[in-house]
Amino acid sequence: MDYRRLGTSGLTVSAVGLGCNNLGRESTASESQRGATALVSAAVEAGITLFDTADSYGRTPGLSEELLGKALGRKREDVVIATKFGLDVNGLNGRDFSARGSRRYIMTAVESSLKRLGTDWIDLYQFHAPDPATPIDETLAAMDDLVRAGKVRYIGHSNRSGWSIAEAEFIARHNGGARFISAQNHYNLLNRKVEAEVLPASAAYGIGVLPYFPLANGLLTGKYSSGKAPAGSRLTHSRTNLLATADMDQLRLFGDFARARDVSELEVAFSWLASRPAVASVIAGATRPEQVRQNAVAANWQPSEADLGELDVIFPPAS
Repeated sequence: MDYRRLGTSGLTVSAVGLGCNNLGRESTASESQRGATALVSAAVEAGITLFDTADSYGRTPGLSEELLGKALGRKREDVVIATKFGLDVNGLNGRDFSARGSRRYIMTAVESSLKRLGTDWIDLYQFHAPDPATPIDETLAAMDDLVRAGKVRYIGHSNRSGWSIAEAEFIARHNGGARFISAQNHYNLLNRKVEAEVLPASAAYGIGVLPYFPLANGLLTGKYSSGKAPAGSRLTHSRTNLLATADMDQLRLFGDFARARDVSELEVAFSWLASRPAVASVIAGATRPEQVRQNAVAANWQPSEADLGELDVIFPPAS
């Protein structure tokens, strides 16, 4: 496993992280505590140190955090726990009045997450989605207070645009408070929109990028290049429109590219992301230990400049 600094901060994370959105997810092997513990233990054994969750994950909000905290147990001090606040959690943190970037809400949300995770601190506390009704000044000031109190060590954000990243950076510098060190955004070979603004802004301000959906819901695994979903696969029951609208010729070219280099599509997808500017760790979900072990080594392939150029032809960059 490769380990990298998250942006220009002092926080070091594994090049592949475990996305914990499947912990407590209904009808998965990791729905129960036993399954979640097996998954987390396999990740730790594989060298993964970054565990990314949110108060909204699980068949009921908060369940993923609870399962993760119990699964880590004494291993907690050896890993980086990243969790998020800011999505609707059906009253889990009290009535929010849709002001989930407010000081009032943040102070309640963090205490709830700490309790569920069974820890005294959160390594990376992330603002899950922008709150357009609350000034970012207020959100940053509240998160800075959490850092100063020792409840949070670093702060990050998710799903922000390039201009809003720049705005938050300016305000943090102007006020002399904690600044965001990470940006978590949807990014993969099939969705390169963040290259237009988010990646340049992140690189300019020393912010580490944490891509999620690296396999585009499985489309980049090679399972679906025939145009049909294998029995029991995710796209047979969830987001079926993705397969219906996928460019099968493009996916077949991707498969040919991987086979020509004697690597899997999964390895190409992960390694390509890991090679991108500002990317610190690739967040990958899993439900079974064998998937975690595959993901942990999937970013080890080193693409050449020629390889990257050929991938740009198959998957054109964002314009």
